[in-house]
Amino acid sequence: MVDPASVPPGLMISAPSSGTGKTTVMLGLLRALAEEGLTVQPYKSGPDYIDPAFHRAACGRASFNLDTWAMGADLLGTVTAQSQGADICIAEGSMGLYDGVATRGQSGFGSSAETARHMGWPVVLVVDVSGQAQSAAATALGFQAYQPDLPFAGVILNRVASPRHERLARLGMEKAGVTVLGALPRRGDLVLPERHLGLIQAAEHPDLEAAIAAYADFLRAHVDLDTLRNAARGQRGQDGARPWPSAPAGRIALAQDAAFSFTYPHQLEGWRAAGAEILPFSPLADEAPDAGADLVWLPGGYPELHAGRLAAASRFRAGLIRHARSRPVHGECGGYMALGAALIDKEGTAHEMAGLLGLVTSYEKRKFHLGYRRVDLLSPMPGHAAGTQLLGHEFHYSTILEQPDAPLARVADADGAPVPETGSCRGHVTGTFFHLITAQEAPR
Repeated sequence: MVDPASVPPGLMISAPSSGTGKTTVMLGLLRALAEEGLTVQPYKSGPDYIDPAFHRAACGRASFNLDTWAMGADLLGTVTAQSQGADICIAEGSMGLYDGVATRGQSGFGSSAETARHMGWPVVLVVDVSGQAQSAAATALGFQAYQPDLPFAGVILNRVASPRHERLARLGMEKAGVTVLGALPRRGDLVLPERHLGLIQAAEHPDLEAAIAAYADFLRAHVDLDTLRNAARGQRGQDGARPWPSAPAGRIALAQDAAFSFTYPHQLEGWRAAGAEILPFSPLADEAPDAGADLVWLPGGYPELHAGRLAAASRFRAGLIRHARSRPVHGECGGYMALGAALIDKEGTAHEMAGLLGLVTSYEKRKFHLGYRRVDLLSPMPGHAAGTQLLGHEFHYSTILEQPDAPLARVADADGAPVPETGSCRGHVTGTFFHLITAQEAPR
């Protein structure tokens, strides 16, 4: 068990909405604090599998998701325990501070505000003041007053146009009684590259180290880091750590490259803690999964950007087919598409996939799928028996053209409304469009 008093103080970096620049603030702050000699534990609030890799690059410590909708008390306690030995926790919020879902999940509704309150972390609100000045204070005051019991450290003004603009914005905040922790001038060069699922992956950034160093210099020059650091707080009386959930197999061949990389950090850490051996391989390099693996797991990612190379990867496909004759293979989202019969890219070209499932998906006509998923397994999948209730998250732009195999599960959104992306199973092969977060915890 973890001594609750050993959980370090923290801050939640959030914003009124997406697109306000909180990731730049987050990465710059992580690096600046680490360069001051602090051991910094990063977190991501909500279901994001791209940002944690950027966090790790910024401060050298693995980042984990804290998800109050999908995670119950046991898993939240286990993930919280990863902060042992750190001096401070810094969490990055998702979407706007109070944005969550309408129907309660395992612990709550999934907002960043809920995570901050659960952990006792004061909120640092990144406010984009472009196009306004004193009026920005009304936004900040509303966010501070909306839930009076939420700890609130203050605001960082972002995209400030000029010294005069900063003075006016600060004047409004002073009148509203909102603490200003810093003001960041507008800088068009401090933007992370994006694609259709958000940021590009950390491993794909052309010079991530230089970018993070620039963010840290930017934060140091324009934010009061001492005040920010001193504002960190933590909740005493947190639940102690529980064991990680069990691993789905003893030896897991895990696809890992630019096409397959969307794996939640807590999943991998849990597999390792349970004693599993993870055997990475690259389908894009035409590598077959380890012949001695008990399970092949294809995570999500961007197979649509590499469909031609995957179609030509004969050793990868042969190894996958060989494994599936006697042992389980599972794919999530992009991995599920790669297990199917064909993937049609945005130009309308059909690429032959592994053919272990009959799934045919298309990016020619994009359709946005986003949200939490409640899952009742109709058949077993690796690590979980039929009848198990799972919680996950779906995020992709593909359209199902054919899905002829038996459905793997009954799947619903956060409110319980059915969704047609049920996953599939055939023989030893299973696939889902949702990314698994965890199983439903038993009531305590």
